[in-house]
Amino acid sequence: DGRFLAVSCPVILAAKGIVQKGACLLSEAVAQVLHDHPLAILSGPSFASEVARDLPTALVLACRDASVGETLVDAMGRPEFRLYLTDDIVGAQLGGALKNVLAIACGIVTGREMGDNARAALVTRGLAEMTRLGVAMGASARTLAGLSGLGDLVLTCSSLQSRNMSLGVELGRGRALADIVAGRVSVAEGLYSASAAVEMARRFQVDMPIVSAVHAIVNQGAEIGATIRELLARPVRREDV
Repeated sequence: DGRFLAVSCPVILAAKGIVQKGACLLSEAVAQVLHDHPLAILSGPSFASEVARDLPTALVLACRDASVGETLVDAMGRPEFRLYLTDDIVGAQLGGALKNVLAIACGIVTGREMGDNARAALVTRGLAEMTRLGVAMGASARTLAGLSGLGDLVLTCSSLQSRNMSLGVELGRGRALADIVAGRVSVAEGLYSASAAVEMARRFQVDMPIVSAVHAIVNQGAEIGATIRELLARPVRREDV
């Protein structure tokens, strides 16, 4: 509530996700309440446990107000916690949200022992989907090729420290989603972002087959093997479209 903040106090969003109701970005929802406060987005490849141990980490701080962004970077940055500034708040948020959905897909590939080639292909084509949606929504492709897009995607899709990838691994090994979720105290954000991402893709008329496949598996009960076969049977297309 803005009543508890000083006038014009910047607000930094560190959560990664999409608002399910209305399928909008977090910044859009927060701006409705804190419309007098500059918004910044902190995103990028970062496991909290490593940040807490002062292990080297590089993140993006996205802020449309350059002077506010520079002030925040100067205040928060340090040698082990490098912050890179951008004004692309849309791209920074989409990367952080969509990588969780794609990490579930990578986990499924790993759990089904489909090989490193398949995982690399999925990460790359997942980045293409992320970029298509981002550009359609006004983001820069360069942002999604940077820390908050590709960087976060690589981290989340290559380590079992990732809640989303580890959930996907268990799905790929045949465990029921309800059983996996019941045995966890942490939240795999990709479960909730998948349906909102599909709605965004529909709204902006963007093709996102991998994200749609994850949504079908975790929200509509689609059989994993059949869903994978459908993806592999898609017509071959030019890579740059």
